[in-house]
Amino acid sequence: MNTTRARGRRFSAVAAALATACALVLAACGGSGGSGGAGAEGAGGAPAGSGGAEAGAFPVTIEHKYGTTEIDKEPTRVVTLGLSDHEPVLALGIRPVGAIDWYGERPYGIWPWTDALWGDQRPEIVGVREDFNVEKIASLRPDLIIALYTGMSEQQYRTLSRIAPVVAQPKGYDDYGAPWTVMTEMVGKALGRPKQAARLIDEVEQKFADVRAAHPEWAEQTLVVADTPQPGQYSIFSPTDPKSIIFSSLGFKIPEEIGELADGRFSVPISAERLDLVDVDRLIWLIGDESVEQRIKSDPVYQQLAVARENRAQFFTYGRPIPIGGALSFGTVLSIPWAVDAIVPAIEGTA
Repeated sequence: MNTTRARGRRFSAVAAALATACALVLAACGGSGGSGGAGAEGAGGAPAGSGGAEAGAFPVTIEHKYGTTEIDKEPTRVVTLGLSDHEPVLALGIRPVGAIDWYGERPYGIWPWTDALWGDQRPEIVGVREDFNVEKIASLRPDLIIALYTGMSEQQYRTLSRIAPVVAQPKGYDDYGAPWTVMTEMVGKALGRPKQAARLIDEVEQKFADVRAAHPEWAEQTLVVADTPQPGQYSIFSPTDPKSIIFSSLGFKIPEEIGELADGRFSVPISAERLDLVDVDRLIWLIGDESVEQRIKSDPVYQQLAVARENRAQFFTYGRPIPIGGALSFGTVLSIPWAVDAIVPAIEGTA
């Protein structure tokens, strides 16, 4: 076991579609959402109205994939290295001084569920996926590094631990496989806000429960989430994928056959000939833009499906005009409530 002491893959077809969609959004927004000049002195701190650490929260020891990390006092300069780790940090009242870029799109000014929390203090970009810029991370003088939703190696963990305490991937899960609840809890513990994190989780769970109570009929309906990386090729998300889990939490059933085909993977690639797998009660397509919707609808195999003929399929974009696909892909304590508020009326409208 390796302990550091405080001093004070999932990339499926979603990746390409999300990158394209976000690029389009940036063009529409005039490229907003970069680091915004937030340097080592400017990006840290708490959004207005947020509380500090809870009494008795420190010192704290956090167990993770590569050992344990001890944090002696409340961190204020946090760098996040997971693809979505900045969101639970923001939700708990701290603006990271550094964060990872997904695919070059600078997401920090795009997403409506986080934009207000960032305000005018945007993070420095310290890498893309697992390509961490160690020198830039060090220059930000972090007192905590959070790397949960990532594929960080043990060597990277050891290197970064020389800069600041590092909370690595959750123990007992595959990389990118930990539930949003587990990651929110770990972030809450690391920031000295475990009770606040628990409250946020309870609020999201209550939102799910309210939807299920309002729509008990959804418990009898099967649903599949899918996308398409290119013409004639499709991908179905497994029951263990965060996007499918969100719909399961709304009450829908993901067919067992999909889980069997996935065999532990987050998605199953299929050709048009196996589109029968998406002929379910509700079909959710995640697409880069509206042209992809037309491409899917023009597939002669797809046109024969009952779910297509009876208009029981819905198309949600990753980015513009409404980034429901982006919210589902992030799957965080911040993005999930926003996604639910957008998804439920859309499904209700096609009942």
